[in-house]
Amino acid sequence: MAMDLGSVLIKMGVFSASDRISVVSINLFVALLCACIVIGHLLEENRWMNESITALFIGLCTGVVILLTTQGRSSHLLVFSEDLFFIYLLPPIIFNAGFQVKKKQFFRNFMTIMLFGAAGTLISFFIISLGAIEIIKKMDIGDLGIGDYLAIGAIFSATDSVCTLQVLSQDETPLLYSLVFGEGVVNDATSIVLFNAIQNFDLGHIDAVTILKFVANFFYLFFTSTFLGVFAGLLSAYIIKKLYFGRHSTDREVALMILMAYLSYMLAELLNLSGILTVFFCGIVMSHYTWHNVTESSRVTTKHAFATLSFIAETFLFLYVGMDALDIEKWEFVSDSPRKSIGVSSILLGMVLIGRAAFVFPLSFLSNLSKKHPNEKITFRQQVIVWWAGLMRGAVSIALAYNQESLTCPKYENFQWICI
Repeated sequence: MAMDLGSVLIKMGVFSASDRISVVSINLFVALLCACIVIGHLLEENRWMNESITALFIGLCTGVVILLTTQGRSSHLLVFSEDLFFIYLLPPIIFNAGFQVKKKQFFRNFMTIMLFGAAGTLISFFIISLGAIEIIKKMDIGDLGIGDYLAIGAIFSATDSVCTLQVLSQDETPLLYSLVFGEGVVNDATSIVLFNAIQNFDLGHIDAVTILKFVANFFYLFFTSTFLGVFAGLLSAYIIKKLYFGRHSTDREVALMILMAYLSYMLAELLNLSGILTVFFCGIVMSHYTWHNVTESSRVTTKHAFATLSFIAETFLFLYVGMDALDIEKWEFVSDSPRKSIGVSSILLGMVLIGRAAFVFPLSFLSNLSKKHPNEKITFRQQVIVWWAGLMRGAVSIALAYNQESLTCPKYENFQWICI
């Protein structure tokens, strides 16, 4: 009987059986990514099915097949890790967002975007945290501390505007697109900074000094991260301009831009800053300065290379989220107390709705006061769209929830079905 190559290599000791399982899983996941791209292209004209929904649906169907083949033991091909997300998947997504953004429209509405993304996220964070402390705490879900409830506030303050952006046109609705897009990026950065600040403080004894330190730490992380991203972008522009990489090799120019962007992100993480904010502003600065210092072929290459990396990372995340919806362990947690789980989910949904309404409409009113031209003002219909666009919880929320779960699960098992 013929023996396959994998069995031969296992017998020769080249790789183990566990290695072969990993290789098979990776092959299947890559095949699913290809299927998502092909099916998403075929359904491109369908108004009800965009690429994100297609990846979620394929992930859900794949999870069902894996559940049946493993007799209900698992629904995953790969095990999600917050390190996988924060180190490999998030940087290309955020960098491409900054690199491709229409800077004129973005900076024209910069103050409104910062109001929504920074101040708005803080308002939403406080409302969700207070709701969790005052209501969820009384439902006897486990021995959670004040830091855990604040972490819930930070996790559920992180929005995901990707699905909304796919049905908006940057050319037809430039104001609405820039607001939703800008708020989404700054919101993600603010939520991560908030989450990291919570982890760095002893919240067992809260007083005025602790609150002041918390706020000061938040603004320090925010502005320092932004400065580091701008510096990395300017440095890459200076290096390429002085050394003339384009005279020798387009590959060197593209490689330097990719590596400098990734270096800025990892350096921010090493210094306990916000890598997402750093790499976003690095992308903006690179698209304005570095991009104009490279050859024409490098411009075309960088534009498509960054967009491709971002697209693959986003498709990977939606595909995994579809599989994760059928996670047996999480459903077992929920099935132990379904009424309590539904109650907590309903309360959190209500807090998210209230939290967004509490800042979208008042801050839009304040923003409109400073706008002289009627076309620059945010209409009530646009305010409703911005409010609704932030109801989705996305990849950043999932990664933060996994991070908090790894910190608390040895003590608080119920945290899993609250956050994930």
